[in-house]
Amino acid sequence: MTRAAMTPEKDAEYRAALNTALEAGSKVLREGGSSLDAVQAAITVLENDPHFNAGRGAVFTYNGTNELDAAIMDGKTRAAGAIAGVTHTKNPILLARAVMEKSPHVFLSGAGAEEFAREQGVEQVDPDWFATPERWRQLQELKAKKLGWFDVDLKYGTVGAVAVDGEGHVAAGTSTGGLTGKRWGRIGDSPLIGAGTYADDRACAVSATGAGEFFIREGVAHEICARMRFTGENAQKAADTVIAEVGALGGDGGVIVVTPKGEAVFSFSTPGMYRARANSKGLHEVAIFKDEALAKH
Repeated sequence: MTRAAMTPEKDAEYRAALNTALEAGSKVLREGGSSLDAVQAAITVLENDPHFNAGRGAVFTYNGTNELDAAIMDGKTRAAGAIAGVTHTKNPILLARAVMEKSPHVFLSGAGAEEFAREQGVEQVDPDWFATPERWRQLQELKAKKLGWFDVDLKYGTVGAVAVDGEGHVAAGTSTGGLTGKRWGRIGDSPLIGAGTYADDRACAVSATGAGEFFIREGVAHEICARMRFTGENAQKAADTVIAEVGALGGDGGVIVVTPKGEAVFSFSTPGMYRARANSKGLHEVAIFKDEALAKH
C-alpha cells in the first residue's frame, strides 16, 4: 500500500469510503448510542463496500468461494461473539453480535453458524453477492504465479472499528474475507477473541489487521490490553511494542486502539493502513499512508 501503487481516483474512493464509515459510527455516538452500536454501524458500512476485504468485496478462497469471519466484543462485560467460514450471511458482524447476545456461545463456524443466522433472522444472500471482478482477478493472478497459499502481494485485508461511548465503555469489532487463495477452511486472527479483536473497559479496545497467523501466535489484541493494565504503558506504547514483537516473529500489520478515556491510536508496520478517527471535540481524520501526519490528540 504505497503512494506509487495508488491512483488519485482510488485514493479518493478509499478516503470517501472511510469517511462514510466514520460518520456512521460517529452519528451513533453523537445521538447517545452505545460503543457496540457504533462499532457495528461502521463495520456494516465497510462490509457493504466492495473496496474492502469483508462482506461484499471479500477475497476468494483457492476453490473460488468467499468465506467470511467476524467478531465483536463489549468492553463493559467482556461478552463476545464470533463467527467463521460463513458463505451466505450478508453482514457477518451482525451475526457475530447475535452469537454474543442470543446464544450461550462465543464462537460458531460454517454451516452451524449459518443455521443460527437463519434462526435469528440475520439477512442471508446468494454467495454471488460477495463476489467482485477485482477479487477474482487477484485469485487468478495468485494461481498464475503459483505463489502457494500465502501470497506476499495479495496477503490480507480486514475491516474493523473500535469505539468509546459517553459512559466510557469501549467496544471492538472486526470482519474479514481472510486471505486470497486460502485453503482447508483456514481461519485467521480476525474472529479470534484476544488475537484480532478484544475489548476491556479496564484498558482498551483493539481491532487488528495483518498476517493473521502471527497475530494469533502473539495474541495481539489481548496483549496490548494486558500491557496497559499491568505495566502502566499508554495505548501508543503498548501497541507499538506488540506490533514490534509481531515483526520479530516475521509478521506485519497493524491495530486500531481506543481507551475508556478517549485516547485513540494507530500502530502499524506496513507502508500504509486505511484508517480514520473522530471524537466529540472535533477531531476528524482519514489517512492511508504511513507518512501522513495526524493531529495530536
